Parts: sequence; C-alpha cells; structure tokens
Amino acid sequence: MSNKFMPALLGTAILGLSACTGAAPATPAPAGSASGGDSPALAGEITFQTWSLKNDKFTPYFEDLIDRFTTEHPETTVNWIDQPGDGYEEKLLQQANSNSLPDVVNLQGSYAYRLAEVGMLMDLKAADPAVLDTYINGGLAEYNFESLGVDGVYGYPWYQGSDVSWWNLELLQKAGKTEADLPTTNEELFAFAIDVAEQTNGEVKIISEAPKMGTLSNAGLKIFQDGKFVFNTPEAVKVIQMYKDAYAAGAMPTEALNGAYLGNIALFKEEKVAFTSAAAGFASELKSEVPTLLEKTAVTPRTGLPSLFGQGISVSSATKSPDVAVAFAQFVTNNENQVEFLKLAQGFFPGTLEANENPDSFTSVIELPQQKYAADVAAEAIKTAVNEYPTVANTAMDVFFGQQLALAVRGDIPIEEALQSAEDNANETLGS
Repeated sequence: MSNKFMPALLGTAILGLSACTGAAPATPAPAGSASGGDSPALAGEITFQTWSLKNDKFTPYFEDLIDRFTTEHPETTVNWIDQPGDGYEEKLLQQANSNSLPDVVNLQGSYAYRLAEVGMLMDLKAADPAVLDTYINGGLAEYNFESLGVDGVYGYPWYQGSDVSWWNLELLQKAGKTEADLPTTNEELFAFAIDVAEQTNGEVKIISEAPKMGTLSNAGLKIFQDGKFVFNTPEAVKVIQMYKDAYAAGAMPTEALNGAYLGNIALFKEEKVAFTSAAAGFASELKSEVPTLLEKTAVTPRTGLPSLFGQGISVSSATKSPDVAVAFAQFVTNNENQVEFLKLAQGFFPGTLEANENPDSFTSVIELPQQKYAADVAAEAIKTAVNEYPTVANTAMDVFFGQQLALAVRGDIPIEEALQSAEDNANETLGS
C-alpha cells in the first residue's frame, strides 16, 4: 500500500474539461450522521470505486461493508469496482472525459480538486453540513478548495498517513554507527550520510532519492505563494546543495538520478541503501517480503516537517442516486467502519475525530513491535503533518522538477538554473 501514497497528482489534461462537462450538481437531502442515527428511506443503484484495495486482505472487508449497507437499505444496490494502483490517474481522467465517473469514488485531495473545479463532484458541505463535524479538520482541509476559488467540501476524510524513517542498522555498523547516532534534522541527515560514505569508501549509502518538489516543502520552504510557484530561492539552493554534496561524496546511488531508479523503498529492501522513509505499515511489508531485514531495522521520526498523505471518499455530481451515494459515502467513513478498516490497514490513521481520540481502538491489534512503535511515531507526527504538494501541482510538474534537479545534483547545470527551469515550467503549466 505504501506506493499509492507517493505524490501522484491528477494530470493537467483534465483542466481542458469545461465545467459544463458534468451534470448539474445533485442536491440530496441530508443523509444522516456519519457516526450513526436514522437515515431516510433509500432506493437506487450506485457504483463505488476504490484504489488498489481489491485483494485477499481487503476484499472480505468491503464485501461485508456493502452487505451491511444494502441489508439496512434493501432497495439499494452497490456495485464495487477497484482500479489498480498504477495508472489510477489516467483511469480517472478517462472516466471524467467520458462522463463515467463512479457515484462514490476514492480520491486524494489533489484529484478531488481537479474534478471539483470542473463541477464533477458534489459539494458535501451543501449536502449535509452537520456531519462534517465528525471528521478531523486536517482531513477536511484536503477537500476544501475555497482558497483556490472553489467553494465547498468535496470529500470525507478516510485514512491518513505520515512517513517515518527506517534504518538498516547492520549496514550502518560498517561505518561504526549505532541507533544512538541516528540523525534528527535534515542537516544532520546529510552530514551523517557523507560521514557514513567516507567511513565505508562509498559502500553504504544513505540518501536514496533525487530532490522532488516535496523536498523543498519538507525543508519548511514555501513552493507556491500568491498564485505562483516559487522554487528558485537562496534557501532552496541550500537544500539542493546538500544533495549535490552527498552525491559527490558517494552517499547516493547513481541510479537515483537516472531512468533506472526503482524508488527509495525498493533500494532499501535490496539493501543498496541504509535508509528510507515510509509509512508505519512498512513493517508488515518487510515482514512479508524480507523478514531478515526487518530484524535489523530501526525506526525514528522523519527529519524535516512531517508529511501528510490521505485518502478520502467523494461523490459524483452526476450520480442518479444522490441520496444513496451520500449515505454510502458517510457509511464507508463513519467511525465504526473506519476503525475496522484500520485494523487491516495497520500503520494508517482514521479521518474521524472519535477514532483519533481513541487510538487503541485500532492500534491494539498490531502485533509487530516495530510496526507498533512506527505507528506511535507516526501518530505523533500526524498531529502537525502537512501535505508537501500544493493542490494545484501535478505529476508532469514534479517529473520535470526531478529531471532538472537531477542534472544539478550531478553537476551538469547550476542549481539556480535548474530551479528556475522547474519554476518556469510549473507556472507555464499552471497557466495553460
């Protein structure tokens, strides 16, 4: 599941859609409280789409969820479809362009913004304002686009996550490092990486990915301000210089800067690097795939600002059964069902206030000590975590940013030139 939380943002092609592409927004009567209560009689058929969740682990959960909803509302039908993790952005774009967006759909905030901007999602604040009080403010903020000129709320917060740091202590021992030596700030991280590389003649590498737009946000820098991207600043140059110095010192694998890059998590699993960042559920992944690595792995808080990545449930404005769609979206995200989901999606956190105030309700089932500790670290981080990517950003911008900054890290072009090219491209793309 960790891969789906990489910053993937709905492409700019959807910006070509006219607001008249979608049907006029449906305006259902309030569908009842997400935390329980009586609902009006419901009748109708809807389609519910999730993102990479139909598998041995989660399928029984969703089948039971749908069965309970349709048993409570016998005149309703819920058709569940699931899209693979890879290509979800393209699939949403196809659905939007063909007016076939599912009635209830699993979306990141950035995806929801693109669809809400062209009138393809229902304003859930208008549909049922009272129920919003049951969700966490940070989660709701991901689906509130008022600052971007789109009034309303376009998703119910579902499950949230934040990265923590994972360390291969066995590899670090080659440099004479122990868990007590692990860095706590970005500056310490890069100094540590260079020291480890020097102590091992470049054998043990720490920095495992090239700079991205989120790299600057993680360092506390504003990358979007007053309606435009602002990458090229002296502070940003200093951040990228740390990468350049680390690369020159042999603290970063060469494939991190070229097309052969598999991702920092893949390199960590292959023990090509001694560090990665990942959600708390990464422990289960290691247990399943490389259990011997888990035994020698330590967890610490992520350096820099904590990152927030979340998933939500949105409703199509073109649904022919708006009452059913809103009621089901609330049912999926009510406290009881979020808690049960998170007992399976261990290491992530709920979008409801009640569950966040009672974390034992979903963390008590965690058996792996490393995962329990990682969850505790992430739970603390998520209190102040922020999304590293502006809602208006998209994948193409980030890819171009990465390409330019990889050139700068290698020393092929000046850092200032790379940042300016990325800034110009992002602003041109934004205005196109």
